[in-house]
Formats: sequence, C-alpha cells, structure tokens
Amino acid sequence: LAIFRAMPNLMIVDPCDALEIEQAVPAIAAHQGPVYMRLLRGNVPLVLDEYGYTFEIGKAKTLRTGNDVLIVSTGLMTMRALEAAKQLQADGVDVAVLHMPTIKPLDEHTLLVEARKPGRLVVTAENSSIIGGLGEAVAGVLLRNGVTPTFRQIALPDAFLDAGALPTLHDRYGISTQAVCAQIKAWL
Repeated sequence: LAIFRAMPNLMIVDPCDALEIEQAVPAIAAHQGPVYMRLLRGNVPLVLDEYGYTFEIGKAKTLRTGNDVLIVSTGLMTMRALEAAKQLQADGVDVAVLHMPTIKPLDEHTLLVEARKPGRLVVTAENSSIIGGLGEAVAGVLLRNGVTPTFRQIALPDAFLDAGALPTLHDRYGISTQAVCAQIKAWL
C-alpha cells in the first residue's frame, strides 16, 4: 500500500467482502484512471449486506456508532472490527466502526467528523504493514487538520512475514478478533 499510495492519480480500493467487491468492480470499470484493488484470498465472506451498504468511490461509511472507541478499518479488518465491537460491547466498551474502502482518495470529511467526537480512542485497523498504509494516511489527515485524539494502529509489523493458514497468521500478527479486542482493552 505504501508504494501505491505514493503513485500520483492511482486509486486504491480495499474491499471488505463479496458484496463490496461486486459493487466496486463496475465503479472501478467506469473510473477514468488507474486503480489498484486488493482482493481477499479463499472464500470471500458476506458481511456488509446486513448494514444496507452501498460502495461509493472515495466514501467511508459508519457501520456502527459508539462513544468509547472509533475503529477506522479497511478490507477484511472491517469484518474484524465489527466482530471486536460486538465482543467489546459485552465488556462495556462502546465501539464505532468507520469502514474506509477507498484508501486513496481518502474520505477526509467523514473521517474528520467522526474523529472530532470527543473522548474516543481512534484506532486504525488494516491487513497491511504499519508503514505507509491506512494508519499513516489517517494520522496525516488528522494532524494536518489539527485533530488530535488518542490514536493507535493495528496493522502488520514492518517485517517479512511467515506464510501459512490465515487464522494462525492473524493470531500471530495481532489482527485476529481476539487480538484486536485485547489490544483495544490494553489501550483504554
């Protein structure tokens, strides 16, 4: 993502599920200019259908409201963020989820509206390196606009990663639902 974010005029799309892929493909085909779309491997789940979701280039969607934590997520991490929000609710933690399917262009307006809500920890969640991806894009927007909530990132380490079964790798690298919940609790 870091390499592609630096390329002028390149749109970056990181869909959450099968519904979003189905909706994003025609939008990408109609778009004038280059596009990089990340795709999930294996069976692609259906997640966003229960939220009345419609994909729009450059538009983030608030899928869940909450007062304690705002998770800004993209790709498969939106599914994880929604799962974590449900689990954390049982512990009395109220979590909002802002799905950011288009990393470039980033929906700065919606991000700033959500991040300006007082008293919330802002966490980005992505299935990519902590260097140069969604987290750094969000941090840049917040700082350039003078919005300074407590901010944390959940992402893959800046390292060459192992190969293997996804559940094992997600646990190992801290992006499983349980790992996301544990990390957010530690930050609160």
